[in-house]
Amino acid sequence: MDLDLGRIGIWSLAFTHGDRGAAREAAAELEELGYGTLWLGGNPGGNPCGDLVTTAELLAATNHTVVSPACVSIWHQHAPALAAAYHALPTHMRNRLLLGLGVGHPNTDQEYHRPYTSLRDYLDELDGLPALIPRRARLLCAHGPRMTRLAAARTVGVQPHLTTAVHTARTRELLGDGPLLAPSVSVVLETDPETARTVARAALAPYLVQANYANNWLRSGFTADDLAAHGSDRLIDALFTWGTPDRITGQVSERLAAGADHVAIQVITDDTYGFPIAEWRALAQALPLRSAAGHTGPAA
Repeated sequence: MDLDLGRIGIWSLAFTHGDRGAAREAAAELEELGYGTLWLGGNPGGNPCGDLVTTAELLAATNHTVVSPACVSIWHQHAPALAAAYHALPTHMRNRLLLGLGVGHPNTDQEYHRPYTSLRDYLDELDGLPALIPRRARLLCAHGPRMTRLAAARTVGVQPHLTTAVHTARTRELLGDGPLLAPSVSVVLETDPETARTVARAALAPYLVQANYANNWLRSGFTADDLAAHGSDRLIDALFTWGTPDRITGQVSERLAAGADHVAIQVITDDTYGFPIAEWRALAQALPLRSAAGHTGPAA
């Protein structure tokens, strides 16, 4: 069966790094509000299959929402262990599970090498196991052109992070019709420019030092000056949407018009691992949460 992601979902580091009881309560409320998918940012780390343990908690706390760990590091989760953890889940949970696979960052993952080849080989290994993870249950967390083409050929689609609407349109051209395109959109519900940009810069800081992100921004037309220091206003305003819920809704609509099937919203606040319930509720009143379901690409 195909997954129904809905048009709008929530991407949050709190799902993996925040209080577990609060995570379950938040998941249940987000489902009631009408968000179609919960995207788990970051990696729990200590547990070798921690991504799916955490995912199972949120699947148990919801009834029909899709849950996606985004993204599972191929360096930390060996293919046989990931497949075993996936098939250990009951069928009704697997039917709402979308595995985001990624290669992480060269500055933080000691095993990082030949990212494209390593990810392609990882998919080959998954496909060679007796217990398969179906194509419809996996996507790639990536933003470069080669990874995008790999996602179209071997998975349900791709989720780029910290990109622009122009990047969304370019990615749709690379994917063609069919594969899922579910970019994340980082938002700050703050109307004061200085305050909003300060919050955004704090969130961007860990990514500015990552070569893979920097290269993507340079390909998108930004310059080394934009990436210097803590990021130029031009870079911040392109990668983060700030303002009122109505303004944010307009930016989300722009992504959908550019070719996105689904938009994963990351609400940025001063509390990195907190649950911005008030902001999620405010956005739910403005966003088209209950419009036609998002497309999820080819079936298994």
